[in-house]
Amino acid sequence: MTLLWLLVLLLGIALIAHLRVSPIPALAIVAAYLVLMGSAYETPTWLMVVLWLMLIAVAVPLLVSDLRIKYFSGPMFDWFKKVLPPISSTERDAIDAGTVWWDGQLFSGKPDWEVLLNYPKATLTSEEQAFIDGPTETLCAMVSDWEIGQRMDLPQEAWDYIKAEGFFALIIPKEFGGKGFSAYAHSQIVMKLATRSGDLATTVMVPNSLGPAELLMHYGTDEQRNHYLPRLANGTDIPCFALTGPYAGSDAGAMNDSGVICRGQWEGEEVLGLRLNWEKRYITLGPVATLLGVAFKTYDPDHLLGDEEELGISLALIPTDTAGVEIGRRHVPLGAAFMNGPNWGKDVFVPLEAIIGGRDMIGKGWMMLMNCLSVGRSISLPATGASAAKTCSYVSGRYAQIREQFNVPLSAFEGIQEPLARIGGNAWLMDSARILTANAVDLGEKPSVLSAILKYHLTERGRECITDAMDIHAGKGIITGPSNYLGRLWLSAPISITVEGANILSRNLMIFGQGAIRCHPFVLREMELVHEPDREAAIRKFDALLMQHIGFAVSNTASTLVLGLTFGLLGKAPGNELTRPYFRALDRIAAAFAMLADLSMMLLGGELKRRERLSARLGDVLSHLYLASAALKRYHDLGHPTEQAPLLRWAMEDCLCKAEQALADTLANFPNRLLGGVLQVLVFPFGARHKGPSDALDAEVAAILGRPEGDPALEQILEGVYRPHGSDQALGALRDAFDTLAASQSLQQKLHKALKSGDVKPTAGQDPISAALAAGVLDAAEAQQLTAAEAARRKVISVDDFAKEELELGEGRIR
Repeated sequence: MTLLWLLVLLLGIALIAHLRVSPIPALAIVAAYLVLMGSAYETPTWLMVVLWLMLIAVAVPLLVSDLRIKYFSGPMFDWFKKVLPPISSTERDAIDAGTVWWDGQLFSGKPDWEVLLNYPKATLTSEEQAFIDGPTETLCAMVSDWEIGQRMDLPQEAWDYIKAEGFFALIIPKEFGGKGFSAYAHSQIVMKLATRSGDLATTVMVPNSLGPAELLMHYGTDEQRNHYLPRLANGTDIPCFALTGPYAGSDAGAMNDSGVICRGQWEGEEVLGLRLNWEKRYITLGPVATLLGVAFKTYDPDHLLGDEEELGISLALIPTDTAGVEIGRRHVPLGAAFMNGPNWGKDVFVPLEAIIGGRDMIGKGWMMLMNCLSVGRSISLPATGASAAKTCSYVSGRYAQIREQFNVPLSAFEGIQEPLARIGGNAWLMDSARILTANAVDLGEKPSVLSAILKYHLTERGRECITDAMDIHAGKGIITGPSNYLGRLWLSAPISITVEGANILSRNLMIFGQGAIRCHPFVLREMELVHEPDREAAIRKFDALLMQHIGFAVSNTASTLVLGLTFGLLGKAPGNELTRPYFRALDRIAAAFAMLADLSMMLLGGELKRRERLSARLGDVLSHLYLASAALKRYHDLGHPTEQAPLLRWAMEDCLCKAEQALADTLANFPNRLLGGVLQVLVFPFGARHKGPSDALDAEVAAILGRPEGDPALEQILEGVYRPHGSDQALGALRDAFDTLAASQSLQQKLHKALKSGDVKPTAGQDPISAALAAGVLDAAEAQQLTAAEAARRKVISVDDFAKEELELGEGRIR
């Protein structure tokens, strides 16, 4: 009985903490229970004394603030101040950049799902939809990915059309001659263009992503906006932005490009300006740009602006025909044809008015870039990642039906169903995250942490989809030529992995490293108190935050236990019969994640910054919580469609499995191995719950990719994919063959049955269709239909070949 009373006490305390009951009511409930325990049962006196002493030990610090501050919060404040790692100005700007959105809910350990589900659904205006159905569709039809690769440029008519129709002005407000489209529309347009040609999409997305237009819109002076935005909108100016240099990639602080404040001649007058020297590379649109944005460190050695000499990173806009500006020869990123190359400047003088935002924004360039990067990473790269998954879904689903081995379609083999399911499931999941995040931008958010999650996971999953598609296509995918619709996608896959922050950096340092500070409800505020000059006032504020932080940590630890033991049944879960268990599973993982995040920061302090693999695994948990949230949100917004249930289930099982694996790997490598073992029992009291999509579920998802166009589930995967008409192009031939073979399926079955039964016996050199016609099994019309279907199949499975002279390097060709 004593053990039973103790067990109820412990579970009751865990439940109180899980429900986040305030301290005083919680203490009162525990005290009342102890009174009942002591009076209702002959509990040993010594045990009651111990329990009351433990309650008093907790209650006194909670209730007597002066005592707590003197002996606990004050020493903790001094310790925290000592172990807090130094934060560079660029790191500080990165932490401060953007806003906290749904990622803050996930970091809370107790996400409010109603908040997520009540966000408005992403929609397009009639004007935006018309632009996608009209000019975007037309632009896709104007280009051939193979021909772009051969000429290493877009055709001139495509360049002219891009400028004339305002593709460079998607985000520029209408008052400056732009389209003023939403982030969601921007994402849809880039994604559709990317399904036709990655080079085309890159050409369009860069001016609408991190570039002069967005920087001008947010930070430019009225004069700068009025002058440059109309020119950017109508294509008079082609922009690029130069950030990366030979010695400064991900580490912008290593930048050695400089701008020195000085006096010089500008348009015949002596003015105060900057003497710039820089060297940049990997600059997209650089070879054709007329307007160059450049980042540099600013110095004022003669104190022309004030007392400080080192002013920080600044950004300037410089016409490329300015004296001293040099545009180098082109880079060729893995054979991609989009314009990319180096540029540099030596002793280039520009007036201070060239600085984006004018004098007030000198030294604030990194903050400006971080805020704009969070938006660009939320839209452009996720759109191209999703486009790769969608394209692979379309071509792999069609090809696996068209191509046969052992007289059955490839799609009938379980070994093919596995990668098909990964492609289709990833495409639906990635699209869910893309839509949710673009919509967050339209709601006014600048989701810096979520943008890093999307940049990393959507480009990585896109690469995985391309790999799976290549495996399915085998020889068809590796022979270069106009009939190959996968080869250039395969070659360009690593490009998106490296740009705007290499993926290794994003995963190991940014997602959790930034999120732990930015999204945690208390850590950033606690860090800020360290710099307050009034120590006593700072300690009192720190004390209040610390008490909340401790309560937060205890609550998440209790929630991890309670939800683990009850299979999440005590969690508040919305949704229907299908989605409710998934919401509960995410509740349990979110609580465990929040608990481990706190423990890791407490045990490692500044050392966590260098424990990159631990940080990466915690980031993986956060990432998969977000991706799963996006999947549930999309399914909710679509009205819980039954036909898409397999796609939701695949997405959730994949995310939950990977989140649990990341948790398990974190615990297996926890700094304190003993504590890691205890936490293993706490987090997984019954072991891991999710093993990933089952074979049966894989088969369901794979089957969706093989359905005819128009199928509701398939169309949700393929939404936004450019699908050319006619059989004169590789994708058109694929579409034609799929439809033709589907229409003749009954005749194929009739022919196979006759061949199997012996009613048709082709002679040497005679094809089965001719033999069936001669035997009277098929009539002339049927034979003609089957012959046409087989010709369409042959056109798809055929690969390109070239004469020797076609492959010889001609003058001007890249050697």
